[in-house]
Amino acid sequence: MRLKTGVIKLIICFLPLISFSQEVENTKSSLIKSIDSKYKKYRDAALSIWDFAEVGYKEHKSTALLQKILSDEGFTVEAGVAGIPTAFIATYGKGKPVIGILGEFDALPGLAQTSSPTREVISGREAGHACGHHLFGVGSAAAAIEIKNLIKSGVLSGTVKFYGTPAEEGGAGKVYMVRAGLFSGVDVVLHWHPGSANSANAASSLANMSAKFRFYGQSAHASGAPHRGRSALDGVEAMNHMVNMMREHTTQDTRIHYVITDGGKAPNVIPDFAEVYYYVRHPDIQEVKKLFERIKKAAEGAAIGTETRVDHEVIGGVYNLLPVRSLAEIVHANLSMVGGVPYSDHEIEYAKKIQSTFEGEKTPDIASSLSVQPFTYDSRGGGGSTDVGDISWVVPTVGFRTATWVPGTAGHSWQAVACGGTDIGVKGMMNAAKTMALSAYDLFTRPELIRTATEEWEKARGKNFSYEALLGNRTPALDYRD
Repeated sequence: MRLKTGVIKLIICFLPLISFSQEVENTKSSLIKSIDSKYKKYRDAALSIWDFAEVGYKEHKSTALLQKILSDEGFTVEAGVAGIPTAFIATYGKGKPVIGILGEFDALPGLAQTSSPTREVISGREAGHACGHHLFGVGSAAAAIEIKNLIKSGVLSGTVKFYGTPAEEGGAGKVYMVRAGLFSGVDVVLHWHPGSANSANAASSLANMSAKFRFYGQSAHASGAPHRGRSALDGVEAMNHMVNMMREHTTQDTRIHYVITDGGKAPNVIPDFAEVYYYVRHPDIQEVKKLFERIKKAAEGAAIGTETRVDHEVIGGVYNLLPVRSLAEIVHANLSMVGGVPYSDHEIEYAKKIQSTFEGEKTPDIASSLSVQPFTYDSRGGGGSTDVGDISWVVPTVGFRTATWVPGTAGHSWQAVACGGTDIGVKGMMNAAKTMALSAYDLFTRPELIRTATEEWEKARGKNFSYEALLGNRTPALDYRD
């Protein structure tokens, strides 16, 4: 009898936990079904932005569409924030917790492409969504709307804030928003990114500074009076040569790349103006600063040696991502619950055609789109940079990737543009929306998760940390794509 009584007491003790667990499962199932029911709506929105293909700080149609979607859902929209016409914040609810969700929408120049699995340039178009930001913005908005609905119905209490963040591709749009204090009071920020696999690893990125170096010389007839000219292009080439020699004397994790954006107009006219656009990256912010100073010295030396003049304009500067393992584990669990991206027979054939265009790489199994990669933690930077990094140093931040591209597809490629214009891309976007909504739900309903994450984050960034934007006090470079 004692045994039976003890068992009964144990069951009664666990009944509230079982009931809560069932409630969570039911709510998450409802969230997934609700997002699925709006597939066409979000597909149409994403493909519209894919078709707009607007580059950084010029995303006027794209931001207007996202603002309308959120405004129609009852969000209060504040447009033109941080001195950027295409940046905005959409807010719903009041009080704590405050959960931020990021949305991007800028395209990349020079990558116009149809949705064909073969190279097929769209005539007259100068850009393409080779990084999938048309999916990023819409998927994030879908998640924010689901959380809004739960707040409106009384299931959740608190505030959800959608951040419309322009010009991620080199324009550092989020940095200006951080600098303006727009993330003050936010408890956790969620973001995601298109990719060729499903993963929610706790990983960092590379800090990055970018600048345009402009050389000024003296024009003259290149054959008739060469002695009277001083070539600005010589200045650029001398600088590039010195920087390339400098690579031998940098740490292994250093990345430096450049493109000559203006080298003159005619071979028989000595150019009196030339411009080169530089990026420098490293996992450590302080190392990026040191490298940038060395590049500046190379520019100054080149100007002296060619008897030209040089100045520079810092275009962007971003921190490395500060990973928070406890947050990444939450997102990984929800991504695993949502699962991978299934392909129809038609999509499998499409994927095979896309993969046939890859060169020099081992092609992953197409079926890998169905799986979620095992969880890993890496505090060092990977190959890329993102202005989400700055946010992660002022608010605990977590992100993940879903398979919006055929497995093995490289970002910033025409293949990525093509996949993003199909249902393969849209399916991955919908999985991202579900994962974000489920993760936000966990944060709203379990305040201890936010406390744990905040403690981990504060320890990682250090007691004496004080945020200072790498790009200084410059105004947003709204013309950097001109």
